[in-house]
This record gives sequence, C-alpha cells and structure tokens, in this order.
Amino acid sequence: MTNLQELSDAIVAGHLEPAVELTRRAIDEGVDPQSIISDYMIPAMQRIGQRFQEGKAFVPELLMAARAMKGALSSGKSATIGKIVIGTVYGDLHDIGKNLVASMFEGCGFEVINLGVNITADRFVEAVRTEQADILCLSALLTTTMNYMKTVIEAIEQAGLRDRVKIMVGGAPVNQLFADQIGADGYSDNANSAVLKAKELIAKSA
Repeated sequence: MTNLQELSDAIVAGHLEPAVELTRRAIDEGVDPQSIISDYMIPAMQRIGQRFQEGKAFVPELLMAARAMKGALSSGKSATIGKIVIGTVYGDLHDIGKNLVASMFEGCGFEVINLGVNITADRFVEAVRTEQADILCLSALLTTTMNYMKTVIEAIEQAGLRDRVKIMVGGAPVNQLFADQIGADGYSDNANSAVLKAKELIAKSA
C-alpha cells in the first residue's frame, strides 16, 4: 500500500512528480480521493502555511507546495470545496500577494478564477454571475484603492447577487475594522488564514 504520509511530505517539500505519482498509486489501490485530500493533502498545505506564518518558510516554498498540491489534485480528479473568484481592485496593479493567496486556495482544493489586477466592479459582478462563485476575494495594496472594495460590494448588491456570494477582503492597508465597515463577510492578512476563513464561510453557507 502507498504510504500517504510520503504524499503529505512531498507536498510540503514542493516535489510535484512524487506527489502526483503517490496520489495516482493510492487511487489505483482504491483509497477514497476525498480522504486523500482531507487527511493528507490539506494538512500538508496547513503545515507549510504555518511554517510561512512563523517565518520558517518563504514565498517560493509556499508556491512550490501549492503547485505540488494542484498537480496531485488534478491527478485525483476530485470535487472541489468551492469556487472562488479573486482579483486586485481597479486602480491597483499589485499581484504578488493575491497570486500567493490564489495558489494556496488552489492547493487546498478550491477552484480559483484569478481575474488579475485593475479589475472594475462590473467585471467582478460579471465573473461572480457567470462563474456562480461561492466566494469573491478582493485585494488592494494601496490606501488609495482600498475604498474601491466598497464600490465592488455595492455593485454586487445592486446586481442582486449579494445573498449568493460571500465576500473576503485583504491586502496591506486592509484590516478587520475596514472589512466590517464596508460589509465584507471575511478578512485575512495572510494566505494561510485566508484558506481557513474561506472554508469557514463555505461551511456556514452549506
């Protein structure tokens, strides 16, 4: 039988090929794909995420782990936890933090639609509607652009979609107080806690 702890360790180490091979082997042996994800893959991403938070791992290692997880997931062809639309708001061209969070979401079993940067409220509305997203994640790295998050939330409300999607916000100038003021459902200041918050919001709406 495949040692699934090896799979977990391969993801933490960011080793794509072994992670994919071990997943395929376990599925061929009849191991339940959902059990592989919840018992081995997601804890692996939580381990690397915790290391990142503690300053013991860095962005490249986090991205490599997410890549290994994504590869293993695609070989398992399992159902996703939920669908997330993510983007940096209009007027803001910062990408790195958002992409890191998007990678963590993908690594932890979410389907992610990454719209990129400088995204208008209309485009967010269109993506939420057409993708039937469970969660909308808004990112801003500038104090001058963070207020546009409120514009997006208002546009989602006007489109009649607010009760269908949970909205999370994040970025350097954003905090919990601001998230509460603009009517967001969740706030996170790092990729690891963003995943935990997203899972919590999905569970609440289930």
